[in-house]
Amino acid sequence: MLPQEFIRLKRDGKPLPAKAIAEFVGGFSNDKVTEGQIAAFAMAVFLNGMSRDEAVALTLAMRDSGDVLTWDLPGPAVDKHSTGGVGDNVSLMLAPIVAACGAYVPMISGRGLGHTGGTLDKMDSIPGYTSQPDNALFRKVVRTVGCAVIGQTADLAPADKRFYGIRDVTATVESIPLITASILSKKLSAGLDALVLDVKSGNGAFMASARDAAALAKSLVEVANGAGMPTTALITDMNEPLASAAGNAVEVANAVDFLTGKARDRRLEAVTLALAAEMLVSGGIETNRKAALTKSKQALDSGKAAEIFGKMVTKLGGPADFVERMGGYLPKAPLVKPVPSPKSGIVSSIATRDIGLAVVAMGGGRTRPQDRIDHAVGLTALAPLGAKVAKGEPIAMVHARSEDQAEAAIAAVTAAYAISREAAAPGPVIRRRIV
Repeated sequence: MLPQEFIRLKRDGKPLPAKAIAEFVGGFSNDKVTEGQIAAFAMAVFLNGMSRDEAVALTLAMRDSGDVLTWDLPGPAVDKHSTGGVGDNVSLMLAPIVAACGAYVPMISGRGLGHTGGTLDKMDSIPGYTSQPDNALFRKVVRTVGCAVIGQTADLAPADKRFYGIRDVTATVESIPLITASILSKKLSAGLDALVLDVKSGNGAFMASARDAAALAKSLVEVANGAGMPTTALITDMNEPLASAAGNAVEVANAVDFLTGKARDRRLEAVTLALAAEMLVSGGIETNRKAALTKSKQALDSGKAAEIFGKMVTKLGGPADFVERMGGYLPKAPLVKPVPSPKSGIVSSIATRDIGLAVVAMGGGRTRPQDRIDHAVGLTALAPLGAKVAKGEPIAMVHARSEDQAEAAIAAVTAAYAISREAAAPGPVIRRRIV
């Protein structure tokens, strides 16, 4: 089918045959489909949506545009995907916890986008860590250690990379079918046996409203299962940072403290263990979530997950004693300054997106794709919702490169926090399960 006739079908709201979708996506790599035609198709989908079968066909076509990994492992290959948030370092603890329970986690992660942090940017804080290894090393580490947290290679779902670049400049990023195909094409190319999704909702999430988050979660679960990959989703709260740290090196330090038991943020622990339980059940390691939750907690508390994390770091080029001596390896900002509470009271709300933007403004995120990341800057000791604070008491600590940078971050964090005489108890961090 001619590309323009294919676009005409979607423009007019008519069904797209799976074969035609495959042909159109195939044209991304051989220049039979122009950027203008891809943009026109994206806008047609944005305006008219896609049926479940169309979204499945688009996802599979994008998956098949590159390599599709296969695994010959003693246990299931499982992974999770988060739609992104602030202080969301779950992947760093989740992968080794699940691996410690007998599953294998070939975790292909991304970099920061907008106000949200990226798992790969966090891992790049570790000296020597190879976040984009070749497939041979990736396979070796997954098999021998149980998990590997890496980035997408050029050979996995390359059609998605071209499609996303065009969507980003044509105001079509928010289309749920296109988001679905983008996320799942990469996960399907990883050859997973099961997938669990963490869909964020709240003022620090891309899908701020509960309705939009539920719509995305349902689309992802339906299309993934339609493509043959067992998938469930949890909708989790992002009305405050998930960890008490936001940045790159500071979130890695937070994750190591979590794994070793030195310090664990309560909400972060709840989300991490709930996702671990979902992954173990989806992968067939356990038959029910209660048993899976107990198994996950034991893997964490025993120190086995921390041991696996350390082995993963070493096998991917990082220091052999990173877990034991992370303070000697992680980059540190030259200035650490408190953010004093402007008054006494209770933390009643946090503009979470603004917390993420404060980190980006310090250089901890990107405003342009080519920007370099400053891994050392960030925020720690972020006071949670419901915390009682006295005037002048720190509600966060700023890790900055300069005095001007520190003062700007202090102002941004102060403005993001609302301190009141009374405050309602924070809602549940896990809002809903989608199957």
